[in-house]
Parts: sequence; structure tokens; C-alpha cells
Amino acid sequence: MAGKLYIVPTPVGNLDDMTLRAVKVLQESDLILAEDTRTSSVLLKHYDIHKPLQSHHKFNEHQTVQLVKERILGGLNVALVSDAGTPGISDPGFLLARTCADEGIEVQTLPGATACIPALVSSGLPCDRFAFEGFLPQKKGRQTHLQELSKETRTMVFYESPYRLVKTLEQFIEFFGPDRPCSVAREISKVHEEHKRGTLAEVADWFRAHEPKGEIVIVVGGAPPEKKKRHGPAEGEA
Repeated sequence: MAGKLYIVPTPVGNLDDMTLRAVKVLQESDLILAEDTRTSSVLLKHYDIHKPLQSHHKFNEHQTVQLVKERILGGLNVALVSDAGTPGISDPGFLLARTCADEGIEVQTLPGATACIPALVSSGLPCDRFAFEGFLPQKKGRQTHLQELSKETRTMVFYESPYRLVKTLEQFIEFFGPDRPCSVAREISKVHEEHKRGTLAEVADWFRAHEPKGEIVIVVGGAPPEKKKRHGPAEGEA
């Protein structure tokens, strides 16, 4: 009988954010795939989990995915974790999940930690509808994509490196306008968690003066809906 693939979220900062079910699944899995085995070893040691670890990241996943699939078909239960958050969300995971699903292997994704949802909800911006953009392309297609997003009416969520934050905010000002509402969340769930809210211009000014550090999530308000053109005279007009 074939095994299962478990996709297991891990804390983005505070180790206490690990769920009881996630710990149980990792304890009972035959093999754990880790984005960085050194990082995951710290988490596993904290929860006294002793299972074989195998490296699975964006640089080797195309070479390892078929072998992992065969091992699951052979009966192993395999758990996939990333360094932090939910695998597949701006982290390796999609390719393996698709390969297993196409093969008829049961894929179970556990609910758990992710940086984008706390940042979105804490931003104070509308979160009933939103567009998750993750990391923007660094070069090719970046400006074209930003031009397309300038018309997006939903709240937008981006991941960014602290080293590129100011430059990215400056590009947002260029394409979205300086008055668009914005919230930058830093170090979600960690000791120095911080949320800086304001217009894009205000938030950019803040981070020009205060060097950003840690993991960054940018939340930007959507474009105002276009006003519908009025047809015919309004009430009271001739």
C-alpha cells in the first residue's frame, strides 16, 4: 500500500506556534524532507523528533521528486517542511505536491503557520478579498507586472528581503502612487515584531531612516474602484 505525503507548516518565528498535529505527523513519518536540514534540525530537536532528514529545496527538487514519489508508492509516509511557514507558499513544495497528486498519492496539507495572513489581518486593510503576490520577479517582467498590479482593486500581499525593501516601496510609489495605504510587517511572531502603517510615501520615509531587518511582508491597499460613468441626467436635472 502506498504511503502519504504530508505537507507540514513550521513556525515563522516563535517555536510555540507549532501545532500538536504537526508534531505528531513528524513523529510518525518515515522520512522528513527539509528545505535546509540544519534549520529543521533545530526544530526537530526542540520537539524531540528523531526521524531521517533529506534535503529538498529549489535547487534539487527536480532531481529528487521522482525518487521521493517512488518511495511513497513503496509505502513510506513522507513529511515535507520548509525553513518557516507552509511549504509551497514562496517555498519548495508545489512540484512534489503536483507530482504526487497526479500519481494518485494522498496529499494532506496541515493548517498552520504562515507569515502572509497575520500581516494581512494586522494591517487594518480590507482582507475579505486579497491578492497574494509573494516575491516579485527581480528583473525580467517586473515593471510590466507592477503596471498590471496598479489596477488591482484587492489588497495585495508581497514578500520582500529587508535589503530590497526601500527600493521596492519606491517602485510601488512610482506605479501605485504615494498615497496608497500600506503596512509593512517585520519579524512576524518574533520578539521584535513590528508593523509600520501609513501611506506608501510615509512608510518608505520611515525605512529610509530606520534600516529594516528580518523577514518582511508588505501589504498594500488596492486601487480605488473606477467610478462608473453616468448615463443620462441625474434626478432634478433637465
